Amino acid sequence: MRAYILRRLLLMIPTLFGIMVLNFLIVQAAPGGPVERVLAQLRGHGIEATARFAGSAAGEAASAPAATEASRGARGIDPALVRELERMYGFDKPPLERFLDMMGNYLTFDFGTSFYQDRTVVELVLDKMPVSISLGLWTTLLVYLVSIPLGIAKAVRDGSRFDLWTSSVIIVGYAVPSFLFAVLLVVLFAGGSFLDWFPLRGLVSENWHELSWPARIADYFWHITLPVLSMVIGGFAGLTMLTKNAFLEEIHKHYVLTARAKGLTERRVLYGHVFRNAMLLVVAGFPSAFVGILFTGSLLIEVIFSLDGLGLLGFEAAINRDYPVMFGTLYFFTLLGLVMNLVGDLMYVLIDPRIDFERREG
Repeated sequence: MRAYILRRLLLMIPTLFGIMVLNFLIVQAAPGGPVERVLAQLRGHGIEATARFAGSAAGEAASAPAATEASRGARGIDPALVRELERMYGFDKPPLERFLDMMGNYLTFDFGTSFYQDRTVVELVLDKMPVSISLGLWTTLLVYLVSIPLGIAKAVRDGSRFDLWTSSVIIVGYAVPSFLFAVLLVVLFAGGSFLDWFPLRGLVSENWHELSWPARIADYFWHITLPVLSMVIGGFAGLTMLTKNAFLEEIHKHYVLTARAKGLTERRVLYGHVFRNAMLLVVAGFPSAFVGILFTGSLLIEVIFSLDGLGLLGFEAAINRDYPVMFGTLYFFTLLGLVMNLVGDLMYVLIDPRIDFERREG
């Protein structure tokens, strides 16, 4: 197993490098950039603002005649300003050199500073992390707590009325995305058109630090209820059907018939023999499911409920061409995803010791 883990860790290096190269090339080919964005803003602010910014960025003396600056702005953007902006954002170097410098810094987890927020990428990620962890952790736990018992019940009662009407609920969960459920919950319970029971902004109230610990916990769950509920409703369908199908496949195997023939109770057969084999795929997929919900499934939920998390951070970075935030978070979350995939494989072995990845590779 040590050799397998070592091979997987070594395989992460070219995988991570390839992902970074591909995304870097895509961003280089995309139109626009931080320099073009600033220049467009300067053109939009008019001649005087452009001239003032040009004088500041190029290091000109503050006592330069205003008429000279205005005439320069009237002719267009000063080339010296363009060169200064390129130097500020690191675009005075060729793409290959920029990429190698970036990857060299990332090896020491130096992700740089945001172009527009004057904060390091690490500070921004740590600041947004509580929101995303709250959404991802509670959503994943509740999805598993709902889907596994429901999937087992559907498998045991396959073809019954219970199976049919729960399947209709699952179809709705498949068909309607989480953000539409979020909008519905806002309309019903957050001051939309009916009730005003839940807040619509932030992870906690503004006076959270002034509350007692029991009140803080209650306030936290009061804020997180609707966002998590909307994500659970939109995410439990797939896992429920996976659980049901896994149980149905195991129930019809010979070892189950043998266990029943020995006189074991149905509960002993179901949870003593079937459960461990059927839950292999479901439980072992928990790490990757958590990462998926944590970093990819909450953008619209964060927007609807005014939660400032990692999804919104990544979206704003892409819109604003904030490359340090874009590439820094991409590197970190890709590395985390690769590690979580390895953890998922190790969970396979933990749940079922009969699995031997080294023997399969041999």
